[in-house]
Amino acid sequence: MREKLILPVLFIAIAFCIAAPALKAQPPKLRLSQTFDLAGKRSQVPQYFLMESKLINYALDGKRTGTTIYRLRLKCTPAKLTKTAGEEYTCVRFTVQQSNGSEVEIPALKNWAYIFHEPEVDEKGQLFGIDHAKFENLTDSAGKPLPSDQTYHVYNAFIDFHSFCNVFAERAAQGSGIQDLKKIGQKIVHSAAFSEPPVNLGSKILPGSSFKNGQITLEFKGLSIVNGKQCALVEYDSGESSFKMLMQPTPELKIQTVGSSHYFGDIYKDLSTNWVQKATMIEFVVAEVALPMPPNKLNTVIERRILILNVSADEFSSQLQ
Repeated sequence: MREKLILPVLFIAIAFCIAAPALKAQPPKLRLSQTFDLAGKRSQVPQYFLMESKLINYALDGKRTGTTIYRLRLKCTPAKLTKTAGEEYTCVRFTVQQSNGSEVEIPALKNWAYIFHEPEVDEKGQLFGIDHAKFENLTDSAGKPLPSDQTYHVYNAFIDFHSFCNVFAERAAQGSGIQDLKKIGQKIVHSAAFSEPPVNLGSKILPGSSFKNGQITLEFKGLSIVNGKQCALVEYDSGESSFKMLMQPTPELKIQTVGSSHYFGDIYKDLSTNWVQKATMIEFVVAEVALPMPPNKLNTVIERRILILNVSADEFSSQLQ
């Protein structure tokens, strides 16, 4: 009888020894009412991001008239590894897909690397250390020049990425930011509210062009799981934003566009490594375009949708095939 009792106990002990490492590996339990630090330092490990920005054009009767998809594959190497003043970002690949057409690559951006800079605007009026000259005279893999509006959206993909993954998801250098969200349910006005970042780019988008943010807010909505990691779920909202674009696609042609914008979305930030695991955005843009020839004025309605995913090195590589 004694042997029969020992045997089950022995099996239980063995099973516990096998399970113990897995139990230790479990992330700490979180309480919804606890205090969180959403602005901690990020782990010094390379990160791999896939970003898709979909632009949908609408006719004034509500019909969709065309879709353009911009896809960015971006690698981030922390400053501690590169021995540089900031994180190094490498655009491994950038493609554009027009409606139902094939993806075409932008060769000039392949394996292009830059150092992310703060403060956000440098002495040349460039945001985040992104060199405007890199976007001059872009062509696709077939040698076809990109139209001015597409060139701007290619550039703007980098601006969007850093706005969500750095400006909103990291500690604000001055004023209120994500560091002020300590508990679920808190909402703050971000220090970038009512800011007017420059949007001129190269020789075709002229000085005087600007984007004015509305009352940008951040709200700590709750917790989520992305990539198997416990994440803070933070919503951002731009409020009532507006813009003015002065474009000169050719020496003889100048176009002015004015309009309004409202963008909003969610950021999923890993509570352990402090890296963004996922970010989303929806933006609605209504604009009036003034032309120097008939019909003189055009009205446009655009919807933009962005998805940013933090992926493993293997998945990142597979996406390049």
